[in-house]
Amino acid sequence: MPKPQKKNRSNSLIPPVLVSSCLLGVCCRYDGSGALDRQLIGRLQRDGSPIIPVCPEQLGGLPTPRPPAEIEHGDGHTVLAGEARLIDAHGADVTEAYVRGAREALRIAKLLGCRCAWLKEKSPACGVEKIKDGDQTRPGMGVAAALLKSAGVEVFGVGPCA
Repeated sequence: MPKPQKKNRSNSLIPPVLVSSCLLGVCCRYDGSGALDRQLIGRLQRDGSPIIPVCPEQLGGLPTPRPPAEIEHGDGHTVLAGEARLIDAHGADVTEAYVRGAREALRIAKLLGCRCAWLKEKSPACGVEKIKDGDQTRPGMGVAAALLKSAGVEVFGVGPCA
């Protein structure tokens, strides 16, 4: 049976928050590392927000570690529209896995009532403002970030945007 949602000081329910697993220190990034953000965790704990960890790449069936992947000729929105694809460092098309993972992340968000998500910036799945493009970054959203945002989940990027 699901646990009841936490309540804040005014006795209102606090909706759970979706968070990129790597930001919680889970070693799920492409290189097998995590990206622990103690400041974010502290903030969410102070707010009393139940934290729901997700890694869209793993939810899509990709292993850890895995070759890095980039969105070719677009961003998460164009991938979801079928107009762009994700190619990994070995030349494999991993678009289907990224789309599947984004859909699973959204399914979890809907199931648990998440209204916002804190996602790892520069990721081809989770980037909110920037995504990697070779050794540079460029404006654009990752696949999961784009799908969550299009479904009405408020998305926030965590990490350097440069």
